[in-house]
Amino acid sequence: MRDPYETERMVEALLFAAAEPLSAADLARRLPEGCDVGRALAALRIAYEGRGVVLQCVAECWRFVTAEDLAALMTEERAVEKRLSKAAMETLAIIAYHQPVTRAEIEAVRGVGLSRGTLDLLLEIGWVRLRGRRRTPGRPVTFATTDAFLTHFALASLADLPGAREMKAQGLLSLDLPAGFTIPDPTAPVTDEDPLEPGHEFHQDFMDEAEAG
Repeated sequence: MRDPYETERMVEALLFAAAEPLSAADLARRLPEGCDVGRALAALRIAYEGRGVVLQCVAECWRFVTAEDLAALMTEERAVEKRLSKAAMETLAIIAYHQPVTRAEIEAVRGVGLSRGTLDLLLEIGWVRLRGRRRTPGRPVTFATTDAFLTHFALASLADLPGAREMKAQGLLSLDLPAGFTIPDPTAPVTDEDPLEPGHEFHQDFMDEAEAG
């Protein structure tokens, strides 16, 4: 009969190296003849009791696991970046180049309706802000980009947004553009807008604009 201590060492090594739990039969097949696997497992279970790693039996298979009371130490929190949807990217681009711009104007450029969730997301991540109110019937809210938008896209100012030439070179604009085509200048002075009043609520304005549209 093999030395019990040596059997324990071999069983311990096999369980630590195994990618999945091993049964007593699995261990026996890998060990030399004369090894008492059952005795070794029982001894190891006692030896690891109360330690940071314990020997656990699940469905008649054995494995080493982190002690239950220390599981929180193994938890790692990570910030997961989410990709913006196509609608959100299009909306962000329209706001960047046409700002200050209203929801109705964004829809006119995109050619489709704009869900409140799209603007909510851009406001939540801090790339878009409520800027003012247009001096037109209904006094719609206008949207603009933020400093966080400039920081994320490594822009010193809105004047550094890509122009038509750069966008053509990157394949973002057709080379065969209509005569007189220009990209809006977001740095142009604005004269038809008033600042937002204190306590402004985006939700109510969005609903009012949707009903008016």
